[in-house]
Amino acid sequence: MGALTTMTSKGQLTIPKNVRDELNLTAGTQFYVTTYDGHVVAVPKNKKLADLAGALGKPPSGETLTIEQMREAVMDAVAEDERRTVSEWQEATE
Repeated sequence: MGALTTMTSKGQLTIPKNVRDELNLTAGTQFYVTTYDGHVVAVPKNKKLADLAGALGKPPSGETLTIEQMREAVMDAVAEDERRTVSEWQEATE
């Protein structure tokens, strides 16, 4: 999966049809956009956390979490990643 696209003068990108089809992206899909290791990363917000339940099988610890506990853990991880990204960016620009 992948294709070449060009950014417009307004900073807009067109996601190629084969990528949209593969990821089931439709008009109005929201994205979380960030950078990672010099790359732009856009993650579509078209899945609910509950949709991923059981995708990795049973946890090695045997402990199960509620959807709310999973949401909280994901948000904590996103917040920590954002803090790390900002910190790295600030260090790089000093």
